[in-house]
Amino acid sequence: MALHFELVTPERLVRSEDVHMVVVPGTEGDFGVLEGHMPVMSTIRSDAEVEIYATAGAAAERIKITGGFAEVNDKGLTILAEHAA
Repeated sequence: MALHFELVTPERLVRSEDVHMVVVPGTEGDFGVLEGHMPVMSTIRSDAEVEIYATAGAAAERIKITGGFAEVNDKGLTILAEHAA
């Protein structure tokens, strides 16, 4: 099974895919999200990087993001970022 992950900015949908794990740069610290993670909401640190692991043991793909929110629910993880590069 996989975690459904979406990265969205005000301009566009940056990413929508099933992945193994995502490390979210929360304002209270980084946290990893796998499938089945408990529901949680967090603000995102400014000028941080989200780490996306496509499969177990894969190298992380990093996307620079600025601010926003992360929400984990039964449908997966959604990051609403102010900007993504």
